[in-house]
Amino acid sequence: MKKRLTPSNTLVAIDVGTTKICVLVAQKVGNNLCEIIGIGRSVSHGLSRGVVVDVAPAVHAIKAAVQEAELMAGCSLESAYVGISGAHISAHCSTGMVPIKQGLIREHDVNRVLAAARAIPLPEDEQIIHSVSQQFIIDGKHPVRDPLNMHGVRLECKAHIITGNITLVKNLIMCCQAAGVKVRDIILEPIASAEAVLSPDEQELGVGILDIGGGTSDFAIYQRGSIRHTKIFSIAGNLFTNDIALCLRTTRDEAERIKKEMGTVIPTATANEFIEFKSIDESEIKTATTHDLSSILNARAEELLTAVNEEISRFNLMPLMPAGLVLTGGGALLKGLATRSQQILGTSVRTGNPRALSAFKEELSHPLYATSYGLLLYALKQSAQSSRADGTTPVVSRIFWRMKSWVAELF
Repeated sequence: MKKRLTPSNTLVAIDVGTTKICVLVAQKVGNNLCEIIGIGRSVSHGLSRGVVVDVAPAVHAIKAAVQEAELMAGCSLESAYVGISGAHISAHCSTGMVPIKQGLIREHDVNRVLAAARAIPLPEDEQIIHSVSQQFIIDGKHPVRDPLNMHGVRLECKAHIITGNITLVKNLIMCCQAAGVKVRDIILEPIASAEAVLSPDEQELGVGILDIGGGTSDFAIYQRGSIRHTKIFSIAGNLFTNDIALCLRTTRDEAERIKKEMGTVIPTATANEFIEFKSIDESEIKTATTHDLSSILNARAEELLTAVNEEISRFNLMPLMPAGLVLTGGGALLKGLATRSQQILGTSVRTGNPRALSAFKEELSHPLYATSYGLLLYALKQSAQSSRADGTTPVVSRIFWRMKSWVAELF
């Protein structure tokens, strides 16, 4: 009989992606450290572009990954932090302002200004997932990070508000719970990925991150330690695979194999080799050249990177990312993508691997695990800050991490 893990010292993360489900189980060994004790993976079914489109296969896929993680960890899982993405996610910049009655900023004043920043008009089918304070301003002149115990008569807060479709989020939560795991909280995937692959210096100086998954590509910008911009693109790994299958008239499995083994986004005229693959009805063996393959992949890569570049230009984001762009997720493994990104965006680009510190370091230090490992780091930070109720944690952090879980509001 499997033992039950103690929720107080255990963290579970579930990355429900369009192409794969990944479950990580960790035990806390300190306020800022955790040790991976279980990994579960399964092929994803019932999802498209980050959202559930067929409940039964989605539940089955999640359950398969959970059971594999339970088997490795030697215990049963009760609850988990779940990543979320999809084209339904949107972001808003908001500013809240409140008067300071006593002249000295107290914790309830910070609470009030954060609530004022979150008070934005939303459609009936949307609700706030994350509310991230970016900057506080005292008396319209003095920007600060933590205004607690400072003097002033007016306090402003600039916040980044991330919202999602209520129905689509409910479907994801319901699938996880039907698979036997209670959802403790939902976390936007680019926030999780940033925890795993960005260094503190990069987040402070200013950097972009593009997490290329199977169904969506999640773009975010960090500066001064806080998220500044988010955007979800529907161009991702599955479209690269579909392009190969359509153009070469082969199966999706063969297209995926070709992409992983020989795919590159930079056409090369010098090294033009032949590729063999099965026809779409698997009745014959067909051939194509590596130049043909790279031309197919380059067209889709240019579409994605051009969309990112247009987003950067539209909102004048380049000054916010002097440290360049970090590519992560399974799609970041496509050969030549970093080079092509640098050419189109005109900034430095690197591939981001999770900075895993565990017995599975070699396996987890891979862009595929950026989101799932980042979910654990996010949850660990949340747990550490919520446990420090002695007043030593900066008030801004305490309020951010104490935000009422959206999961609790949904049911």
